[in-house]
Amino acid sequence: MSDRNNTVGFIGMGMMGGGMAANLLKADFDMVAYDIDPAKNERFAGLGAKIANGPAGVAQGASTVICIVETSAQVRDVVLGDGGILEGAQEGDIFVCSATVDPIMVKELHDILAEKGIRMLDAPVSGGVPRADSGELSIIVGGDAAVVDACRPYFDAMSSKVFHMGEIGLGLAMKLCNNMITQVTKVVVAEAMALGTKAGLDPQEMYDVISVSTGNSDSFRAAVPRYLSGDFSPGGTVDISYKDQELETAFAKALGVPMFMAAASQQVYQMARAAGFNKNDGSVLIKLYEEMTGVKLGPR
Repeated sequence: MSDRNNTVGFIGMGMMGGGMAANLLKADFDMVAYDIDPAKNERFAGLGAKIANGPAGVAQGASTVICIVETSAQVRDVVLGDGGILEGAQEGDIFVCSATVDPIMVKELHDILAEKGIRMLDAPVSGGVPRADSGELSIIVGGDAAVVDACRPYFDAMSSKVFHMGEIGLGLAMKLCNNMITQVTKVVVAEAMALGTKAGLDPQEMYDVISVSTGNSDSFRAAVPRYLSGDFSPGGTVDISYKDQELETAFAKALGVPMFMAAASQQVYQMARAAGFNKNDGSVLIKLYEEMTGVKLGPR
């Protein structure tokens, strides 16, 4: 039987978590894991992880548990629900929340866990699925510095950069600010590319010019090749972007900060959801503008 103090727990082996967990196994860490999808559990059993029957089982088998699920409600359920981590964890254990969720809720969970002697970090990740798979994510952490240091070996296996932003919740605050820029930019990119195409510019030539000009960005370089190829398979879905925007605007409201561009761009993502594009990559926003302007930037 593996020593739980030298075993990492992992909950949520989805698009991002799958690569993260796989890289922990490649780094020869013992792992106990769980996902609500039996196919993912089967895959990770084949990679060498021990599969638990739920979050409590993961916590029973590992002194540090990393969780990356989709929503704030799911994180609360993983921790506090029936069969949750709280039922299996021991005093001195560490819970790492890598999901992009509500920073205020995370602070509440931190306080609940602290009453039981369980330590917590918020450690959302950035870089998308390719960098999750390659182990080159950025991990943006909030929480006690000593707890961050204790988790460094795990973070190093999954990332190329670790940023400690300060107290609990500040990792998520930073992640939401980053995501806001990306999500608003994707809307602007779609609008500009639709405008240029309607005016008679060639979309490929637009890409060639902008990618070496001041309008260039990671978001531009990621989106436009998808416009041109027609590949909208998810790297991150419209639903997830919309969920993040809900977090951003709610967090801003709680802090009394106006959010004009975030709120306006969120409606474009809502239009995409209403059009049935919710499980596509965020670059699918271009199809809304193609429909409104009567142009096509690539095969559809």
